[in-house]
Amino acid sequence: MAERAPLDSAADERELARGLRDGSAEGFERLVRTYGGRLLAVTRRILRDEEDARDAVQDAFISAFRARKQFQADARVSTWLHRIAVNAALMKLRSRRRKTEVPMDDLQPAFRDDGHHADRFVSWAEPADVALGRQETADFVREAIAELPDSYRLVLLMRDIEGRNTEETATELGITPNAVKIRLHRARLALRRLIAPRMQEIAS
Repeated sequence: MAERAPLDSAADERELARGLRDGSAEGFERLVRTYGGRLLAVTRRILRDEEDARDAVQDAFISAFRARKQFQADARVSTWLHRIAVNAALMKLRSRRRKTEVPMDDLQPAFRDDGHHADRFVSWAEPADVALGRQETADFVREAIAELPDSYRLVLLMRDIEGRNTEETATELGITPNAVKIRLHRARLALRRLIAPRMQEIAS
């Protein structure tokens, strides 16, 4: 799915919004060319399946076309489409047969009676997006994120990778802001535990 270069100006954004609201074939085709690639990247992260990710993007554009009259003139097209794509991916995720997941408690750090960590951790305080940007850690960080239960993995992706704030994440996932904070904290702890052995290798 090809993607155009980034928009040059607010005028381009307004032109895309106008084409969306008008429902013209040409305007909608430009919308798909402009945002298709980045929406596919979003749905891939959520679904981890190429065919499902592409289906979710198609569903998102169909939903966007049907709901085009609801688009607010002062909103950003990219933000509006992103939210629709996330929702489409989440719907597809819920419809799939749930895979057997490792219980989240099994991924949390263990503590000794004196309150100290039972596992020895190397010093590692990088957020997931920074670790993914480093060549020597990107692959196993990505694999570790994939091991998290979906409800925690999605919160981690949206907060730490996509940079969504707590309220936006809560709205898109249909949970409370407090649930987002709790899941994010537990997901970060679990990710740290999963990554610790490899980080130990790198540090030694």
